[in-house]
Amino acid sequence: MTVGRPIRLVTQDRPIRLAEETIDQGELEALSEWMLAGNRLTKAEQTLAFEQEFAVWMNCRHAVYVNSGSSANLLMIAALKEAGRLRNTKAIAAGVSWVTTVSPLLQLGFDVRLCDCDSKSLGIDLNHLEDLCRTDPPALLILVHVLGHAGDMDAIRDICQRYDVILLEDSCEALGSTYKGRKLGTIGTAGSFSFYYGHHISTIEGGMVVTDDADLHQLMLSLRSHGWSRDLKPELRQSLAEENGVDEFKNLYTFYHAGYNLRSTDLQAFLGRSQLRKLDQIVERRRINFDLYRKALPDFFSQSGDTEVLSSFAYGTFIENRLETYKHINALDIECRPLICGNIARHPFWLRDHPRLALPNADKVHDYGIYLPNHHNLNEADIARVADAFASVARPC
Repeated sequence: MTVGRPIRLVTQDRPIRLAEETIDQGELEALSEWMLAGNRLTKAEQTLAFEQEFAVWMNCRHAVYVNSGSSANLLMIAALKEAGRLRNTKAIAAGVSWVTTVSPLLQLGFDVRLCDCDSKSLGIDLNHLEDLCRTDPPALLILVHVLGHAGDMDAIRDICQRYDVILLEDSCEALGSTYKGRKLGTIGTAGSFSFYYGHHISTIEGGMVVTDDADLHQLMLSLRSHGWSRDLKPELRQSLAEENGVDEFKNLYTFYHAGYNLRSTDLQAFLGRSQLRKLDQIVERRRINFDLYRKALPDFFSQSGDTEVLSSFAYGTFIENRLETYKHINALDIECRPLICGNIARHPFWLRDHPRLALPNADKVHDYGIYLPNHHNLNEADIARVADAFASVARPC
């Protein structure tokens, strides 16, 4: 495979976007050559190779490539339910998260409670999590590593073990961040990642689930593709056929589970394989940029936690005058946005069927949270320009 060109750090005065494409000209040229050679574009060998290489990079046993990070969340939740691993249909989700962290739980019939974030990492608040588990123990917790930061994962795992709760990690903002030598996404039963434009790497659209659980991996392969068995290891295919009285002729079109079509394509997997070659460099640049922001903005809140290697997704902080600040820096061709989407409990889709919840820290994120650009094409001069423009009008809170 042709390797993409080195990442280019742009220094001239230019618009500073929240995200820039990670797919470079060299990768597009290599992809074009591969396509014109007549290779199959739908899911085939490139997908399998990408999954294997991603699992190696993550230092985990299995990876399942899907069409988005949202589908990755859906798949790992659906697989646990289909496998009969859940002792009830109660779940806890992070209050500061993304709609498709929570919506698969609602769509699959879970009774969902939202957990407040802590005041440092903006991840799961340990005291609130303990209270929720003690009051009405759930079967499942899905947390979010907000903007790449880890909370106290040892304490979270301890709570989950004591209350018999399965832990899932939405790591879509944390590709490459580590906690005590392990990459985020590999600490719980399964973890999800997104390869959408603006994430650490991009396959145009796409996502991945990682797990060390061999049985769950096989089930996710089936659920990803309609619920059939053709992607499974041979002995499992044979066992399912014999158990259900299915002959060789019918087996390719027999559905053993109520599955989905969450597959991505070999075209996108080809891009993913080349993106992996430069992911370490991308992670390092994002880490450096986070440190530059923190030094340039000492009067403003900065996330902190137990992350060893921080693959920073963006620089999050709190200010009193978001709208004023947004208008000011936007006029200077600098983008910013709310911190993820604030408190999920204050969004219309949640309030349609649930009461508004008192989540004090998540409410602060909702009302005062903002994040500034951090990506692989920003350098020290860019960060200084953003920080100067931001600090000239923003009021910390």
